[in-house]
Amino acid sequence: MNPTAAQETRALDMGRQVLDIEASALTALSSRLDAQFAHAVALILESRGRVIVCGIGKSGHVGRKIAATFASTGTPAYFVHAAEAVHGDLGMITGDDVLIAISNSGENDELLTVVPLVKRQGGRLIAITGNEDSSLAKEADVHLDARVAQEACPLNLAPTASTTAALALGDALAVALLDARGFGAEDFARSHPGGALGRKLLTHVSDVMRTDVPAVAPMALIPAALAVMTKGGLGMLVIEDAQHGIAGIFTDGDLRRAMEQRGDLRQVTIGEVMNRTPRTILASRLAVEAVQMMETSRINQLVALDAQGKLAGALNMHDLFRAKVV
Repeated sequence: MNPTAAQETRALDMGRQVLDIEASALTALSSRLDAQFAHAVALILESRGRVIVCGIGKSGHVGRKIAATFASTGTPAYFVHAAEAVHGDLGMITGDDVLIAISNSGENDELLTVVPLVKRQGGRLIAITGNEDSSLAKEADVHLDARVAQEACPLNLAPTASTTAALALGDALAVALLDARGFGAEDFARSHPGGALGRKLLTHVSDVMRTDVPAVAPMALIPAALAVMTKGGLGMLVIEDAQHGIAGIFTDGDLRRAMEQRGDLRQVTIGEVMNRTPRTILASRLAVEAVQMMETSRINQLVALDAQGKLAGALNMHDLFRAKVV
């Protein structure tokens, strides 16, 4: 059933109101960020154990996502449900760990049961709450203030802006830790080996390129050179000098331009019409860099070089499509 004009307007107004309230909550949160945040980062960096994120209800859902973000960005972490912790899972936590406890009220019974047991083992506590005077905030080694002026729920009851604030604080911690550890793209790729992201971050030119590159000498006549190029199936030809260095390349586009300029090419050597300044890439570079170079230069083929600058292979856009890098 299609909504009436009034219903559509009402829905849009409510949606925008929610987004505005949550955006305002994050802006206020950013302005309040202080030395406690830096202390939390230092506490985690100094820890010899892992980060355990703990919560219950909506805070538990937020905690799971925060733990996953930590783990994928170089900070070993896992989530422990507060209710399960007091029924046996507390044994997963050691004195070397840092516990991040999330509770908007800061008065959750299960969390407050867990906290003294963790601290008795020597574990450290970072609390994310909306109440700096709460029991959880007072027990914490570091308290991160995630209070919000109001929930986005029109009843001011359902956790909405408060969960957004807690989640954003978790992301901020994860990224600050990523930066402090010097965690780079290759580290990220090792945590995400599957799917499109893994392919883009782990696939190198050497994994995609063809090593049986069609090549001729500069003195080869165009008809003979075209026969080699056609057999190669790359849409290009490498022209090698006497020392087996790359003198140039010849592509389908070069052939069209040569025909327009010279007409009959039967007695023309490939060296006369080749591209003497071809685009090249090291075989050790990421395949996504080859994609970027091709798109920027508006070309369809690339010559790959080894560490010594010698011919290692070649690839075209179809090879990158087949490897699902594009």
